[in-house]
Amino acid sequence: MTPELEFYDLFLASGDPIAQERMIKVIDRSGKILVLRPDCTTPIARVAATKLKNLPMPQRFYYDQTVFRSDDAHQGTRSNIMQCGVEFIGAQGMKSHFEIIALAIDALKCCQVPMFYIELGHVSFCRDLLAQLPLEGNKSDWALELIEKKDFAALERLLAPYRDAPACQVLRMLPYLFGGEEALCEAERLAPDNKALAYLRELYEGLSAAGYSEYLRFDLGLVHKMDYYTGLIFRGYAAKAGAAVLSGGRYDKLAESLGRPAEAIGFAVDIDQLSDAVVLAEMPQLGRVIHFEIEGFADAIAALEAADEGTAELSPCRNLESSMQLAKDKGAKTVLICDCNGERAVEV
Repeated sequence: MTPELEFYDLFLASGDPIAQERMIKVIDRSGKILVLRPDCTTPIARVAATKLKNLPMPQRFYYDQTVFRSDDAHQGTRSNIMQCGVEFIGAQGMKSHFEIIALAIDALKCCQVPMFYIELGHVSFCRDLLAQLPLEGNKSDWALELIEKKDFAALERLLAPYRDAPACQVLRMLPYLFGGEEALCEAERLAPDNKALAYLRELYEGLSAAGYSEYLRFDLGLVHKMDYYTGLIFRGYAAKAGAAVLSGGRYDKLAESLGRPAEAIGFAVDIDQLSDAVVLAEMPQLGRVIHFEIEGFADAIAALEAADEGTAELSPCRNLESSMQLAKDKGAKTVLICDCNGERAVEV
């Protein structure tokens, strides 16, 4: 667990991975700027680089926390997002990718999500293509933002002056480079000898050999709002969920910026989105209210512990008549009375 309030300087030191206008800020008594935790990865990387710096790598972390973000108005987004996630810090090479993607798939399977898939991408694919174009100023960042938003009409206008460049021709195909293995094959045809695509191919074949291929898809136009990602990025999508239920990727420079060089990879599950995608178990039905007098409290506790979870509860009422009314209001069928005369059940 990391603090809900963090110094704004922490996120500046880590390369400002989240736009400052998306952070919810407060001022402490000394005038320093604090932010409500906008991200879990950066604070955990700070802990690994400072308090746990003498422990051997790799280190595996898990968390269950809320992050707070201020997005554009009138977009239906939430300012507080409940996340469960993992961070694998000090994880080197392809093997860590195998472990994390398999864990992401297994996590969604354990939640009994009926239909889902993990969409794989690589930040270097788009960035390397954009680097081949003579884009001026911040046009590369603008292009990445348009790709992230899937605003391909605006991207087409931005790239119009470079239409004849081979890299531009591949970028214009990004709206179509998503789907199963065929999307990866098409990208390989358009951009042969691309290192990012070769990496995705190796990852896919390794996971497929382990039986995970049915859960894998590709999106070669996948980028991420978090600027600290350096390689593989991925998202999990499920039927009935209106947005990604899981997102993550590789970030090899974040821990180094906080004082301890370490490669790393992780992911977070959006609990609210996930709850839309799963069939939630019905709550147990209350069947019995236990009314007790002081001398019958021990028997009441024993009866409560013997009942199935959620099917019985103690009554705080002062008299039996009020306990009977409580049971009726809650739909319980019986009231168990525990007093100096022992136990007896009465129908509601």
